[in-house]
Amino acid sequence: MSKILTAYFSASGVTAKVAARLAEAIGAELFEIKPEVPYTNADLDWQDKGSRSTIEMNDRSSRPAIGSIVTDMGQYDVVFVGFPVWWYREPSIIDTFMESYDFSGKTVVPFATSGGSSIGGSGKNMQALAPKATVLDGKCFASNVSGKALADWAAKWI
Repeated sequence: MSKILTAYFSASGVTAKVAARLAEAIGAELFEIKPEVPYTNADLDWQDKGSRSTIEMNDRSSRPAIGSIVTDMGQYDVVFVGFPVWWYREPSIIDTFMESYDFSGKTVVPFATSGGSSIGGSGKNMQALAPKATVLDGKCFASNVSGKALADWAAKWI
């Protein structure tokens, strides 16, 4: 049986709930990708061109620092990576996460939450950052997705 990690970044708490539901449903360990400097409501104002999130998302080289670490990434075979969709892709902190570890030989499965956007090209973006991993396209879920639906979706990789 594979050792599984569910890692997630959540700005508003929605992705955290889905990640916890997924981890419980599939028996995975749960890890929160915490920004070194937490995002404020003003930072998350996507309508403000000067907000932190807007500045980060407009600069593809932006790598916000992470204030938490996975102590032994090597033990995991499958890593589910969750995030809210920002500007039709993964937030820049997910790029930091992908570049922070050696995912060689691992299966990485993105999952996202959104009020209406798709997961877009996040899987391809993440694959470019972890070229020795198998990074899948992933899927976007509603905030009220059931544990059973998540487990059924995840079953093919665990």
